[in-house]
Amino acid sequence: MKLEIAIEKMMKFRIVLFLVLTGILKSYGQLAEPLQFMEKIHDFGEIVEAGGAATFDFSFTNNSVRPVKILSVQASCGCTTPGWSKEPIAIGKQGFIKASFDPKGRPGYFNKSLTVTTDIDKNPIVLQIKGMVVDKQSAKDIALNAANGNLRLRNSSFNLGKLYVNKSAEAKEFDVLNAGNVKINFTKVDASSYIRIITPDSLSAGAVGVIKISYDAAKRNEYGFLSDKINIHTTDAQNPIKSFSVYTTAEEFFPTTAQELLAKAPALLFSNYTIDFARVRKGIKVENSVSFQNKGKQNLEIRSVQSNCTCVIAATDKKSIKPGETAQLQITILTEGRMGTQNKAVTIYSNDPRNPVQRITLSGYIED
Repeated sequence: MKLEIAIEKMMKFRIVLFLVLTGILKSYGQLAEPLQFMEKIHDFGEIVEAGGAATFDFSFTNNSVRPVKILSVQASCGCTTPGWSKEPIAIGKQGFIKASFDPKGRPGYFNKSLTVTTDIDKNPIVLQIKGMVVDKQSAKDIALNAANGNLRLRNSSFNLGKLYVNKSAEAKEFDVLNAGNVKINFTKVDASSYIRIITPDSLSAGAVGVIKISYDAAKRNEYGFLSDKINIHTTDAQNPIKSFSVYTTAEEFFPTTAQELLAKAPALLFSNYTIDFARVRKGIKVENSVSFQNKGKQNLEIRSVQSNCTCVIAATDKKSIKPGETAQLQITILTEGRMGTQNKAVTIYSNDPRNPVQRITLSGYIED
């Protein structure tokens, strides 16, 4: 009888110990995320529809055992433009995912997501932005709470939205507040030759001024998502040289065209817009080819071909395609150093006025 009681007590002890250890391991697994985000949901609150794009940086720390690279960030809506740290993030270092939301033509509540794919985990990370788009009449003054030294802006970077490589640069204005106790002078600006920045000469304590930025996309002559760094030199004792990112998306502008003119225009049509390269072993090169044709009446010009990952190399065998002529888009996927589910894209810019920006999506799985 005593032996049976002892055995029963031992079994209960083992069960309790198992449950405790399981709880500890489960808690550890929940905490030990490879990328630790400071927050995964950001509420913009109220933003003015005519006030330009609102941006936010989701900051994270690499808590894994090796450098991590962000492979892609897919937005759930074309109204949201993503950006991210392009270089691998070392162990213990920080990176960012940038979300830029364009409120124009989207009054009311919004809730959008960004799906982040990395080279360390096959499970994507989902980030979320939300808020309320209002007009100027119903909006309260939006706080200038993004700090850079004693200056305060609406956002920590300047997002210029969509620009066109065949149109003149247009200046956009950004409010800036001197939240310090002494006057701040603006002394110099470092920027690329295609970016023009006009700052106030000075801002008294508590004063609000305007920073004007114009971006000459024709001079830059590149397509797609573009990122630049600028430095604004000031007499702010807290942080005299202020670094900012400038973001834009460059495309070609096509004016509204009559139907009879569209019928004579070039027309780009791909044979396939999705490529599934199935399961492949790490380290090999996956090569694919997609044919496309000029279905229009004038020469089709391929302006640019871009991939959203350095692991994808894409190019067309022709840049100018005559009416009725067929060409090839060659795509090579480099799998070295990559594992798990892959979702990539190649974007093609052309002079097709109906569809000047077209995208080929790539998906598959890389295994050892």
